[in-house]
Amino acid sequence: MRFLEEDEELNPIVSAVNLVDVFLVIIAALLIALAQNPLNVFSEDDVTVVKNAGKPNMEVIVKKGKEIKEYKANGEIGSGEGLRAGVAYKMADGSFVYVPEEGVPEKSGPEGEQAQGE
Repeated sequence: MRFLEEDEELNPIVSAVNLVDVFLVIIAALLIALAQNPLNVFSEDDVTVVKNAGKPNMEVIVKKGKEIKEYKANGEIGSGEGLRAGVAYKMADGSFVYVPEEGVPEKSGPEGEQAQGE
């Protein structure tokens, strides 16, 4: 009958049960954080993540379906060959207007027209 009279604070099983409860809460929080991650492998959404935007060590991570591609900047900005073809202006309503410069040959068709979009 001494077992029934024991104090619960001295019983090591009570503290072990409390530890199990704490670990269950931690595991539930980690699963929720994993499910809300934009790069979740189980999600079919298309996601683009930019890390360190505008810095030399910038990374772009693109997820389309279950395929994930990672692009890293090489530190060079604006490298390449080409000619300035014109200027694009953003209007008050949010649309863009492209104005070609003089001396640049315009193409006929939809590429040579003014581009308006978001």
